[in-house]
Amino acid sequence: MATNEPGTDSLLPTRQSLLSRLRDWQDQAGWREFFDTYWRLIYNVARGSGLPDAEAQEVVQDTFVYLARRMPRFHYDRSRGSFKSWLRVVTRSRISAHRRKSAGQPRTCESWPEAELALNLEQIPDPAADELDEVWRREWEQHLVTTAFRRLRSKVSAQQLLIFRLATLGELPLTQVARKLGVSLAQVYLARHRVGRRFRAEILRLKQESE
Repeated sequence: MATNEPGTDSLLPTRQSLLSRLRDWQDQAGWREFFDTYWRLIYNVARGSGLPDAEAQEVVQDTFVYLARRMPRFHYDRSRGSFKSWLRVVTRSRISAHRRKSAGQPRTCESWPEAELALNLEQIPDPAADELDEVWRREWEQHLVTTAFRRLRSKVSAQQLLIFRLATLGELPLTQVARKLGVSLAQVYLARHRVGRRFRAEILRLKQESE
């Protein structure tokens, strides 16, 4: 499975402009950006739902094939629903379809969410909570963190980013971080403050783009 990542300065592609570009199957750059940004999220949700690696990869492939077939008729109206909710419905439906297929059950329209019938945000109801909701929430939060760090790579030095990772996500005492990296405690405090401010701004920006 491809693991290339989009440019670190690229926006999370939830803007109407990029979604509109996806209506053109020949726009390979747009589709590559979309795939590179979201394939791991979909894969992790599928894995979190209990599917093994090979089947989770099939869900990813099925999801993007499904989207590619329907994007020419896609209409995005952010005022009537969030991008995150739309992607969650589509991902959930692909996982459910894969489970039915594995169990040898026939696919029925009645069992499909409305997103299966028309890929249009204003027509997608908020799905009821089920076993995948917690998996989706957890993986989405991790997706935001990963994407925020990817954006920061072009904005701060590798050393500052490493200091921030160790001092926050690594939960190491600041004195230990300084000894581990051979820097002063003042440098650790400064990097944690500066990168932390940028990191929080990126997370906020990502949430605004997807909500």
